[in-house]
Amino acid sequence: MILRHADDVPAEEIKKPGFSNIMARFLLTAADDSPQSALWLLEFGPGGSTNWHRHQEEQILYLLEGEGVVVGDDKTETPVRAGDVIYTLPCENHLFMNTGKGTLKMLGVVPILSGMTGKKTTACDE
Repeated sequence: MILRHADDVPAEEIKKPGFSNIMARFLLTAADDSPQSALWLLEFGPGGSTNWHRHQEEQILYLLEGEGVVVGDDKTETPVRAGDVIYTLPCENHLFMNTGKGTLKMLGVVPILSGMTGKKTTACDE
């Protein structure tokens, strides 16, 4: 069993081109002998966003706090708020943006692909 408090996991700035004002706490990763899935706590500051991106991993997100928009393959901006669940398919284009005045906080479950750490995703082949 692994038991830890999220506050005991240091927040790391996501430094990817096109990503802004996003911190992540990697609550469970391959380093924890969690071979199937990683658990992330993502915190988007005001105006924080990802770019338009896709990755091989599916993604399950549960919004804990705040409000924003999610954009999927259909390019529609869909408002989201605390309590919403978002599922992205492998290689589905998407972006997330905090449109509120506070922090947009979400839990993410991401499968750990073979040879990966669970701290980042794997680009889809073009």
